[in-house]
Amino acid sequence: MEHLSGLVDFTGKVVLVTGASRGIGRAIALVFARAGAKVALASRSTAKLEEVAGEVCAVGGEALVVSVDVAVEAEVNQAIETVVAEWGRVDVLVNNAGITKDGLLMRM
Repeated sequence: MEHLSGLVDFTGKVVLVTGASRGIGRAIALVFARAGAKVALASRSTAKLEEVAGEVCAVGGEALVVSVDVAVEAEVNQAIETVVAEWGRVDVLVNNAGITKDGLLMRM
């Protein structure tokens, strides 16, 4: 995804990415970091988020780790409050994390 860097300038923008601990969410977070954004990394797996935060910093970005289960409304509200308390706002929200009622994706 490095070829996408430089197409858009997100310098100073605050981006919150759910499901940022791996896969598509991780890749999205890194693209925004390369584009100059401050990236709030949200997921249930704090340990994995810390790894991604290291990657964000390695490409010159700024990261904030936010532990959240997007299936729990109170945790989502707290995650937003944490980002706003740290960086003053959220400019971009990437809703990458997904949930299913019974946990079985194939039944969706």
